[in-house]
Amino acid sequence: MNADFVYVDSVVPAVRWDAKYATWDNFTGKPVDGYFTNRIVGTRALCTALEKARDRAASFGFGLLLWDGYRPQRAVDCFLRWSALPEDGRTKRRHYPNIDRTEMVKHGYVAEKSGHSRGCSVDLTLYHLATDELAPMGGGHDLMDPISHLHAPGITRTEARNREYLSSIMTDSGFAPYDSEWWHYTLRDEPYPDVHFDFPII
Repeated sequence: MNADFVYVDSVVPAVRWDAKYATWDNFTGKPVDGYFTNRIVGTRALCTALEKARDRAASFGFGLLLWDGYRPQRAVDCFLRWSALPEDGRTKRRHYPNIDRTEMVKHGYVAEKSGHSRGCSVDLTLYHLATDELAPMGGGHDLMDPISHLHAPGITRTEARNREYLSSIMTDSGFAPYDSEWWHYTLRDEPYPDVHFDFPII
């Protein structure tokens, strides 16, 4: 692992995580290339900003649940190969109900390069500290649909408010949102803006 990358849980206490691409619970339906353990990795700069986000979230009664951080380039390549395969229907209803998997690239849900591979993007949500229950957001991680857009119409007032909480927490902590995915944020001041890493998460 690059010396400037760390396991997020080792330096940012009191965050929860579930590295979806290390599990069978993701849009490909199986663990993804390069993910050999269920932990989140990121740059030290990412972790410093996440500490601020954790503290801001706590001030509103929320904790952070991380789904992904650093993503090896081989995983991005795996997504591209998968998106070109014939449809088998295994994950379509949950993750891309209104598009074909071959349209994922066109709609910006899958790309040849990802900010995650630079170590400064994170996928995350909020949970209530008092109950440990996830805050309703109007759709889950990697739901490739317009309903996942940050300011999508058609979600409840509570779901919209929770998205605004997350957006405020993250932008005030140094992150920029990705409008097509309410869960995705990238550090504005990246240490490696032009480098896409490919070391595995082990």
